[in-house]
Amino acid sequence: MPLDPDLEGFLELAQMGRLTGKSQPMHVLSVEQARREFEQTSAILDPSPPGSVEVTALTVTARDGHALPARLYRAPGTAPLPVIVYFHGGGYVVGSLDSHDSICRRLAASGQYAVFAPSYRLAPEAIFPAAVNDSLDAANWLAEHAGNLQLDHDQMILAGDSVGATLATVLAITAVKAPQTLAFKPRAQLLFYPVTDTSRQRDSHRHYAEDYLLETATLDWFYHHYCPQPQQRLDWRVSPLLADGLTALAPAYISLAEYDPLLDEGQAYAQRLAASGTAVNLRVESGLTHDFLRMNGISGAIAGIYEGVLRWLEEQRQSAAFG
Repeated sequence: MPLDPDLEGFLELAQMGRLTGKSQPMHVLSVEQARREFEQTSAILDPSPPGSVEVTALTVTARDGHALPARLYRAPGTAPLPVIVYFHGGGYVVGSLDSHDSICRRLAASGQYAVFAPSYRLAPEAIFPAAVNDSLDAANWLAEHAGNLQLDHDQMILAGDSVGATLATVLAITAVKAPQTLAFKPRAQLLFYPVTDTSRQRDSHRHYAEDYLLETATLDWFYHHYCPQPQQRLDWRVSPLLADGLTALAPAYISLAEYDPLLDEGQAYAQRLAASGTAVNLRVESGLTHDFLRMNGISGAIAGIYEGVLRWLEEQRQSAAFG
C-alpha cells in the first residue's frame, strides 16, 4: 500500500530539511543532540493529547538504589483498574517519559486501564543490561505497590514501542523462564514495532534503510551505544527472537509498520511466538512508518489503532487469558 498521504507529506518536509541542511540523521549527531531533537518532535507528532487524564509522579528504587522517575496515568474517578506497564522506545539511547507522554495519555483516556510508565537508564551512560534490570525492578515495584495505588495486581499488561516493546516482551519471557524473578503474571503484552534481533539485518533493513523516519544506520548507532560488545547482541534479553526453548507466553498483540526497517524481524518474532503456543494477534499497519503510535497529530489513521488495541484488550479480559 502507498504511504499514508499525510505521513508522506510530513516525510517530504523532513527530507527537505535534510537537503537544506536544517536537519541531520540522528546517527551523525552527538547523543545530547539526538536526545534534544527527539524530544522536540513530540509536540509536532501529537500536539493535543488528552488533557483530562490525571498524571501522578512516582519514584521507583532500582536494585542498586538508583531513583527511577515514573508516572501513573488514569482517567479521574476510575478505580481499581487493570494497569498497562508501558516502556518507552528510543533505541536505549533517546526517549523519555515526556517524549511518550501522549501515548500513555491516549491509552489511559478511555478509563478502562491505568498506565504505569517507568523510566530506565539510557546508553551510553548505562549499557546492557541496565535497561532490562531497571524495567524488571520497576515492574516488581508496581506489583508491590499496586494495592496502594488502587490498581489490580492480577490484571497487569506489559507494553511498549520499539525497544520499549523489547523490554516488555523480555519481561513476558522472564515470567515463564524465571517466574521467581517477576512478582506478577502478565495477562497480555502489547508490542508496537519491537526490536527482536539486533544480531543481523533482513530485507526490510535494506528496503527501508532511509527516508522512512527510522533509518537502518540509526539502529546500528543505537545498538553500538547499548551493546558495545558484539556478543551482547546475541543475548535474548537484547534479541528475544534468539531465546532458546520458548514456551507459551501471555497473549500478544503485535503491531508493526509497513515501512519500517524492523518489519521483517517483527514478523519473524510473531511467527516464533505463535509456534511456541502463544496466542498472537499480528497487525501490519498499512502505509505507516516506525513510531506511528506518537503520530496522532500527523495521520488520521492513528486513532483507529488505539481503538483496535483497546478492543483486543477487552476481548482478552472476557477470555480465559484474564482468568
